Amino acid sequence: MPIQAQSPDKFSTAHLKADLKGRSVRGGLLTLTSQGAQFLLQSTSTVVLARVLVPADFGLVAMVIAITGVAQGFADLGLSEATIQREQISHGQVSTLFWLNLGVGLMLMMVTIALAPTLAVFYREPRLRGITALVSLTFVIGGLRVQHDALLKRQMRFLSLAIRDVASNALAVTTGIVMAERGAGYWALAALPLVLNSTQMALSWSMARWIPGLPRRDAHVGELVRFGSGVAGSYLITNVNRSADNVLVGWYWGAGPLGLYSRAYNLLMLPFRQFIFPASSVAVSAFSKMHSDPERFARYYLRAVNLVMWIGAPIFGFLFVAAEPLIVLTLGSKWREAAPVFQILAVSALGQVLLESSIWSLVSRGRTKRLLKLSLVMSPIMIGSFAFGLPFGIKGVALSGSLVFVAVLPWLLRFTFRETNLTLRRLGAAIVCPTMVGLASVWLAEFALHLLASQRIFSELLVAALSFGAAYAVSMLIPPIRQEILSVKTLVEPFGLLKRLA
Repeated sequence: MPIQAQSPDKFSTAHLKADLKGRSVRGGLLTLTSQGAQFLLQSTSTVVLARVLVPADFGLVAMVIAITGVAQGFADLGLSEATIQREQISHGQVSTLFWLNLGVGLMLMMVTIALAPTLAVFYREPRLRGITALVSLTFVIGGLRVQHDALLKRQMRFLSLAIRDVASNALAVTTGIVMAERGAGYWALAALPLVLNSTQMALSWSMARWIPGLPRRDAHVGELVRFGSGVAGSYLITNVNRSADNVLVGWYWGAGPLGLYSRAYNLLMLPFRQFIFPASSVAVSAFSKMHSDPERFARYYLRAVNLVMWIGAPIFGFLFVAAEPLIVLTLGSKWREAAPVFQILAVSALGQVLLESSIWSLVSRGRTKRLLKLSLVMSPIMIGSFAFGLPFGIKGVALSGSLVFVAVLPWLLRFTFRETNLTLRRLGAAIVCPTMVGLASVWLAEFALHLLASQRIFSELLVAALSFGAAYAVSMLIPPIRQEILSVKTLVEPFGLLKRLA
C-alpha cells in the first residue's frame, strides 16, 4: 500500500469537534496525572542528585544548557505548532516538514560542537568541551520527533503522550541516578536529557505509527514555514531571555554560584512545568479549533486561566513562604544559600503563568508575527534587568529580573489581547479570587511562622501547610469563591470523568 494512503485519519481533525470540550477536559486531566507522576520522578532525581553531586557539577552543565537552551526554542522552526494549528494538512506536507526539522537539528548539532572551544574560553572552563559535544546530540534527536509529537497532539491523543512522558522520564531519572552513584559526576547530569529525548523519540514514532515520505517541492509548505518561523523566532528570543541570567551569572560569578542559582530556578520551575506545559498542549490544540468564534474563544481562555491560577496560586504561595526549609529538605544544607533566590523568583511565578497563557492565545490564533514582536521588545528589557542586578550577586539578579517582569506584565497582556474579546478587566475578574485567596494564605502562613519561631524544618513546613489549608477552607465561605469551585465541578461532571477514572 502506498505511504500516501497509509493513514488519512492521522491528518483530519473533523471528528474531534463533536466533543471538543470533553476531549479538552479529559486530556487536561490525563496530562495532569502524567505530570504528577513526572513530578515525583523529577523530584526524586533532584533530591538524590543534589546530595550526591556538588553545586559546581550543576553549574558546569548549566553553563552549557544556558547556551544550547537558547537554540532549543528555534530547533523545530515552530513547525510543530504549524502542524497542530493548521485546519487542513496532508501527508506530503508533514513529510516535508519532518525533513526540514531533521535538517535544522543536524545543523544545530554541528554549530554547537563548533562552539564548544569558544564556550570553554568564555567561561574559563575546559571541561565544557566534552559536555557541549554530548548535549549537542539532543538537537538531532529532537528533529526526528517533532512531527510525530505534533501529530499526537493534533489528534489530541493525550493518553499516548502521558504514557510516553512518564516512561521516558522514569528511564532518564534512573540512568542519571545510577551514573551519579557510580561516580560519573557532572556527566550524569549531561546524560539525563539525552536519555530522555531518545526515549521520547522512539515512543513517539511507535505511537504515531506514521512513516514520513520523501520531501516534495510541490507540498506547498511555504505558509506553514512562515507561520512556524514566527513562532520559532519568538521562542528563540524567549529562550534568550530565560538563559541570559544563567549565562551572566556563570560568566561573572563562576560554576559554584551558578549551580546555586540554577538549582533554585529549576526547583521552582519543577511544579510550574507540571501544570503549565500540559495545559499548553491542551489549550493550543483546543483553542486552534475555535478561534473563528471570538466570544467562545474568550470564554474558554478565561476559564483555562482561572483554572491554572487556582492551581498555581497555592503552589507558588507555599513555595514562597517555605523556601528555606524546602531547599534544605530537598537538596540538603549545602544548598541553603539558594533559598533566598528561590523565594525571590517565586514572586513573579504567577506572572509567568499569565504570560504563558497569553502565548497560547497568540499561537492558536496564528498571530506569530505579534508573538515575535512581543519577544523582540521584551528581550533587551529582561537582559538589561539581569545585567543591572549582576554586581549584587545571585540574589540581585533574581530580584531585578522579577521586579521588572512584574512591572511590564500588564502591558504584555494588553498587547496580546488585541483583536480579541479579551480585556484586562475580564482577565482581572477571572483571576481575582484565586489571587486574593493565595495572598491571604501567604499572609496567614507568614504570621503563623513568626509566632512559632521554630528552627525545625518539619515544624515550619507543617505550620505553613496548615495555614494554607485553613485559609482555603475559610475562603469557601465566600460566595464568589464557592461559585467558582462549583463551576469547575459542573465542567467536569457532564463527561463522567470520575467514572472514567474510577
